Amino acid sequence: MTLDDLPNSRTEPDGSVVIRVLSYNVRSLRDDEDALARVIRACRPDVVFVQEAPRFFRWRKHAARLAKKSELVVLTGGASAAGPLLLCSLRVTVERTEDVLLPLTPGLHRRGLATAVVRVGGARLGLVGCHLSLRSDERYAQAGMALDRLAALDTPHAIVAGDVNDEPDGTAFRRLAAELQDCWAVRPWGGELTWPPGGPRKRIDAVFATKGVEVLGCGVPRGLPGITDTDLRAATDHLPVLAALRVPGDAARTV
Repeated sequence: MTLDDLPNSRTEPDGSVVIRVLSYNVRSLRDDEDALARVIRACRPDVVFVQEAPRFFRWRKHAARLAKKSELVVLTGGASAAGPLLLCSLRVTVERTEDVLLPLTPGLHRRGLATAVVRVGGARLGLVGCHLSLRSDERYAQAGMALDRLAALDTPHAIVAGDVNDEPDGTAFRRLAAELQDCWAVRPWGGELTWPPGGPRKRIDAVFATKGVEVLGCGVPRGLPGITDTDLRAATDHLPVLAALRVPGDAARTV
């Protein structure tokens, strides 16, 4: 699969839907916001899992501005989830949302989850956006909390995405990958490593999906038309992860 072969969003004849999902750590919009928005627009996502969204003064205004520049709308999250934020296109219909604050470890940064249940065409889908701890024991526990929250959404199919702060051989990453599909490992496309953007050495950002979701391609969209290395370096201190997924629709589910 070449860089321009990643499937676009569409509804299939069998009622399933193809969606594009983007995960992106935006470093509180401290870098070049216009470059960031250009990267997001070029990916043409249906859902964006944002990490390190603005959390302080006028954070809602900053989130709305990023959404507008990216030709998306705010779904949920931000300061109310301690950083994770969900954006979506108008193709997405929102059923319900909930922002969850995770237990605070004294001396460490507060973490949270941005969650939603949405419909895209005939498909019903759970979403959990996360940004896990820098400390390994807390990170492992938070991975379990993300899985618990995913189960509580009670949807036939779901996606967890975010900055895991762990590499694929780490305990937190493996905890997620044991229950879910690591989309890059299933069908790699584009680049693999996500940090730092100038000369990436680690894959610490990922998209995971439940077993019934078909992974059509997943990776860093470096070289995708409309995305330049200049914008990727200027936008933030992580590279984005873009996935194309086929989600069964209600009529396509088997009992």
